[in-house]
Amino acid sequence: QVQLVESGGGLVQAGGSLRLSCAASGRTSSYAMGWFRQAPGKEREFVTAINWNGASPVYVDSVKGRFYISRDNAKKTVYLQMNSLKPEDTGVYYCAAGRNPLGQYTYWGQGTQVTVSS
Repeated sequence: QVQLVESGGGLVQAGGSLRLSCAASGRTSSYAMGWFRQAPGKEREFVTAINWNGASPVYVDSVKGRFYISRDNAKKTVYLQMNSLKPEDTGVYYCAAGRNPLGQYTYWGQGTQVTVSS
């Protein structure tokens, strides 16, 4: 069983930065890890994901060049560095674990709120 706990969300002004963390328990080193977000009134959307070995990160176009995903398997933690934040980045950010970065995700965290003010 895998459990995921996100942290690092908060309120930030446009142009600012935040770093989200996702701490995992259980055996996650072989899983791809992803970040998703859900804005108010919208469906949850894929943001970024990384392979089990930290290679080949993928990003949704809207965050390319601003967001960076990384992982530390020894610490069982995945990070999302978010720079140049925009109001449209506002939402609940979820961490997830799955077998394939672009496949279905099996385990989900409870989410952390990110609010970007203009």
